[in-house]
This record gives sequence, C-alpha cells and structure tokens, in this order.
Amino acid sequence: MKRRLLLLIPLALFAVLAVFLYQGLSMNPSDRDSALLAREFPAFELATLEDPQATVDESLLQGQVTLVNVWGEWCPTCKQEMPQLLELAERGVRLVGVDYKDTRAKGQAFLDEFGNPFEVNVFDPEGSLGFDLGVYGAPETFLVDADGIIRYHHTGYITPEDVERTIWPEVQKWRSE
Repeated sequence: MKRRLLLLIPLALFAVLAVFLYQGLSMNPSDRDSALLAREFPAFELATLEDPQATVDESLLQGQVTLVNVWGEWCPTCKQEMPQLLELAERGVRLVGVDYKDTRAKGQAFLDEFGNPFEVNVFDPEGSLGFDLGVYGAPETFLVDADGIIRYHHTGYITPEDVERTIWPEVQKWRSE
C-alpha cells in the first residue's frame, strides 16, 4: 500500500506543475508593468542617429511630455506602427526615437522609407539604453512627463486603436498635470 502511494507522488507533482504551466500559457507577456514607472528616465549619453558627433543625454526629456519609442530597422512591427507615430507627431506629440541594436545606415534608410516622426533619434547600437529601460524587444514606447519621469509604458506594436484609447489620452493627461 505504501509503495503505491509513493508511486502517486511523482504523478501528483506532475499534475500540479502542468496546471501552473497551463495558466502561464494564457498570460499575455505584453501586459507586464514596467519597473520604471514613476521613476526618472535612466541616465544616458549617446550619439544621435543623424550625426555621430552630436551627443544627447536624459536632459533631452526635460521640459515637455515626450513619447520615447524604441525601434529598429530589423523590426517588422516597427514598420507597421510608423503611421501611428507619424499621426501622433502631426497632432503635436513630441517623439524621441531610440534606434535599438541597429546600424546607422540601416536606421537612416528605415526613416527615409517609412518617415521620421522623431524630433531626435538616439543611436543605441549596443543596446545599453534599451537594457537600462528593460526593453526585451522592439517596439516599446515610454511616455515621459515634463520632469523626465516615466508615466506610461507600452510594449509592442501601437495600433490605431491604442492611439485613440490609450496613448493620446495619456499624453493629454500628463500635459495637463
């Protein structure tokens, strides 16, 4: 009898593990909150994509609400979201791009082909700024308030619906704060 019970222990452990794994399959990884919410944008000093001699740092994000979009030429969904970013720029939203793990030539060619809604593009070929932001893939977008504090984080492709339901209202909210 004891021997049969001992045989059931591995089966019970497997069943418990299977339940946890099954629950994990239903979770959306893009719904995770950023650990940086309500914190200052990480310090950095990097060259711009357009001019390797020009450097920018986190002070670039002081003074007005800014959407910081992490993108790369290698990213197919970055191409899909570009019309939404261009629309936000037309609405007067300040956008700063972070060209993540890319080459300067490919990044510039991407902007030439798909448009450039960004006031400035930070060139992050090694991914150091992306690492400090906790980026695990592009595109990712951060809303930074006028004091340089991260107030919202959007993981993945920004759809037209995301613009209307979330991004635009968040920008308006932090502009009025």
